[in-house]
Parts: sequence; structure tokens; C-alpha cells
Amino acid sequence: MIHSIKVETTKRNQMVDITKDIIKLVRDSRVSEGYVLVFVPHTTAAITINEGADPDVASDIVRTLQNMIPEHDSYKHVEGNSDAHIKASFFGSSEILLVENNQLVLGTWQHIFFYEGDGPRNRKVFVKIIPTDEKKR
Repeated sequence: MIHSIKVETTKRNQMVDITKDIIKLVRDSRVSEGYVLVFVPHTTAAITINEGADPDVASDIVRTLQNMIPEHDSYKHVEGNSDAHIKASFFGSSEILLVENNQLVLGTWQHIFFYEGDGPRNRKVFVKIIPTDEKKR
């Protein structure tokens, strides 16, 4: 079963912490061991894992991307969002995480972020929980 998470962004460039949503899906799945695939089906958005304890980290990432890849440049793409496509490519469209004892395996400070490069928008993130334990196959 593929689950979806709705993400509403309020800025053109933004990082949204979706860790709690993924943790809940894993817990509700009752999968003891396995993998979680988190995928974003948008070409101007992405998924990444980084520090979530200090919100300044996400702000620094967004600011640095904006400085490195300006919104307006001599891009050829006519829609006016080339910078968002480039920024999303830096992160990628998916992450694979581990599940052990029905819990998401993350480092102490790690959180899962949805990156928005062309907002504000209403977006979806797809999540597939893949069991590797015999009980849930």
C-alpha cells in the first residue's frame, strides 16, 4: 500500500519537517523490520534528511540555496522556475530509511524534510513501507 502525506507550503523556498508523519505511518503499519521509501512526485520539490533540532539549519540551507542558485538568471526554461528544478536536483526525489522494532531508524538529530522550491503550493509525498520481517509479508 502506498500512503500519501499532504504538505502545504507557504513560501517559494521552504523546508517542511515531515518526520512525525512518517513515524506515525510506520507505527500504524505494525511493521517490525523493513524499509520506508519516501518519494516526492514533483520536479521542483525534494526530500532530504538533515538536522531538525535547530530550525536555523533548515533556514541556512534554504538561504544558501537561494544565494547559490538565484531565482532570476539567464535560464532558458520559460516557466520561470528553473532555479527550483536545479535546487530540487541537489536533494533528489526520494529517501530510503530503515525500520527496526516498529520504529524509524534515524540519528539523534536527523529529521526528514520536504523541500519546496516553487511555492507556495499544496503537495503530496508518497510513502511505501516495505516489510522484511516474516510476520508482515
